Amino acid sequence: MKIKTAVVLAMLVLSPCARAEEVQVAAAANFTAPMKAIAAEFEKATGHKAQLSFGGTGKFYAQIRNGAPFQVFLSADEDIPAKLEQEGLAVPGSRYTYAVGTLVLWSARPDLVDAKGEVLSRGAFAHLAVANPKLAPYGAAAMETLDKLGLTSTLQAKFVQGENIAQTHQFVTSGNAELGFVALSQVMKDGRISSGSAWIVPADMHRPIRQDAVMLAAGRNNAAATALLRFLREPGAVAIIRSYGYRL
Repeated sequence: MKIKTAVVLAMLVLSPCARAEEVQVAAAANFTAPMKAIAAEFEKATGHKAQLSFGGTGKFYAQIRNGAPFQVFLSADEDIPAKLEQEGLAVPGSRYTYAVGTLVLWSARPDLVDAKGEVLSRGAFAHLAVANPKLAPYGAAAMETLDKLGLTSTLQAKFVQGENIAQTHQFVTSGNAELGFVALSQVMKDGRISSGSAWIVPADMHRPIRQDAVMLAAGRNNAAATALLRFLREPGAVAIIRSYGYRL
């Protein structure tokens, strides 16, 4: 009996569930849907659990600097993770690009946005939703696109500014803005735009939206944090990321 008991105890100690840990993840709002799917697969595969918080990259930066207990940060850009590394708030060498975002001009109305985005120059709308370009990388990309089109000053009076890309998407979904610049991942499902009408903004209209992941200082000795950053590069996670319109 003693031998059997010892074997059972050893099996419990060595099982994934017995070693499972939690990781506190701050993730960019545009990555909400894919990250929820990835977190579910991550828990199945490893036994570790990812506690997810979604929001604006700029706000997360301020929270992390003020001591928020996040252990992994999935940013909407590459600049802020680099800053955190320089400031000693992220683990050196852990930063990498987990996705390259795609900007889209989208309307919940199926007949409003044409495939070339010419609706912008026609101006037959009252409100255009754009995320705050100072806080949201997708908002900055939207402003770069409008600048390149020469439409910024013409359309400025029609801007409805979202605090982050999630709020911007909500403005368009609710009808408070007839159209807006959002992340393709917010309107794509199973590899296609699921509703409304859209113009996928060509990549050369703005700087690449490189979204970097980084392990924060609080996650240095957390097995779940290490496992999650590794899992994001696995084929299953990569397939999920691609299915929401991101490039790698």
